[in-house]
Formats: sequence, C-alpha cells, structure tokens
Amino acid sequence: MAEEEQTQLNYVVETVLKKRKQKEDWAIKRRERRDAKRKRKEDFKSAIKRPEHFVKEYRDKELDFLRMRNRVKLRKVSVDDLKSKLLFVIRLRGKRDMHPKTKKILNKLRLPHILSGVFLKASESNLKMLLMVEPYVTYGYPNLKSVKELIYRKGCGKVEKEIVPLTNNEVIEQALGQYGMICVEDMVHEIANLGPHFGEANHFLQPLKLKCPERRLSVSKRPFKDGGDTGNREEHINELISKLN
Repeated sequence: MAEEEQTQLNYVVETVLKKRKQKEDWAIKRRERRDAKRKRKEDFKSAIKRPEHFVKEYRDKELDFLRMRNRVKLRKVSVDDLKSKLLFVIRLRGKRDMHPKTKKILNKLRLPHILSGVFLKASESNLKMLLMVEPYVTYGYPNLKSVKELIYRKGCGKVEKEIVPLTNNEVIEQALGQYGMICVEDMVHEIANLGPHFGEANHFLQPLKLKCPERRLSVSKRPFKDGGDTGNREEHINELISKLN
C-alpha cells in the first residue's frame, strides 16, 4: 500500500485544467490577432507611395529614354562590322525605371522576361534595336555546340497555340516538315547556318528560358568591352551560355 501511495499521480481539479486550456487558447488567438494587425500595417505602408517616389520613377524613365536616344545618335552599328550574322541575345536585367519604349522593344525582340534568350539574324534594324536596349541585354556569336545544347535542353515549339517541348521529332515534322525539317537536328542545322527557312524555324522556336546560376549574376550596365556585362560579347557569349544552360 505504501508503494502504491508513493506512485500515485498528483490530482488536478478538472476546472483548473479547463481554465489552463482556455488561457492557452486566448494567448494563441491574441498572438494571431497581433500578427495580423502588424501585417495589415506593413501592407498599408507598402501600398502608400510618397510623391517623391513617383517623381523619381518618372525621372528615371525619362533618363532611360534620353540615354537610349544618345546611344543611337552617337554610336553607329553596321552588319559588316560583325564576325557572324547569327546572334544569341540574352536579357540580363530590367527594372521599373525602364521607359515604355524600352519595354516595347524588348517585347518586340521576344525578351519579356529576365534570363530569356533568342536567336537573331543580324540586320541593320535588329542591331539598332539591340543598341537601344543595350543596358538590359547581352549578345554574341553562338557556336554550333551552344546552338545544339540550347535547342536540345531548352527548346520548345508552339503548336496550335500550345507550348510543346521538343522531345518528339513528330512535333517538328508537323510544324516545319513543309520546309524540309523533320527532326531536331534539321532545326539545329537551319538555325546554326542561317538557312533559307531560318525565319520559320526561329519563329516556331519559343524564347529559351535560361536558369539562374547558383551565384547570382552581378550585372553592370556598362558594355562588356569596357569591363561591364551588357552589349556585344562576341565569342565570349558561349561561356555565359554554358553557365545559364
């Protein structure tokens, strides 16, 4: 009997247990209400923009437009100066300070998103557009290896308004068979060599979504030739492609 009395559990009145449970529940609810109130305040503060913010945003956009206009006026670009007529263009950056015209040109180049890439045939009009949006893109001359790896790894086509990965040659034959392209290799050959149906193949190929490297790119607006990251990299674009592919 003495052993049973020693091992007997302490008795707690049921009402005490209920009150303890109620206090715990109230504490949790108070904490949730406090957190919700703090979040509402933070959202309200972030939603309100000071007049200075709008003024700065407007000035940044106007400055972007002026710099664009000066680049086109002061720097002349010519297809004859290029070592290759095939370009691969990557969008590196883009902020709210972009002028609407800059955004429009990026969309025209099929580069609406950061770290998207497209193949481009060098022409006077295309080079002028690249010069206008130079602080936001980089480009260069992709070699056959880069073209092949980009299309095989990242390639997607548009079939009946649907984006389809190029994992099946039937997709290519269905879309480009009339131009003599029945497999991925035919498409790679047409793009890499700027074949007669480059336009059709490139239009079918959707903008390539590149991966973000483990170490984020520290992008400088200065041209690549001046130690920055934007503009023409020539053959060095292949090193960047290997990092992002």
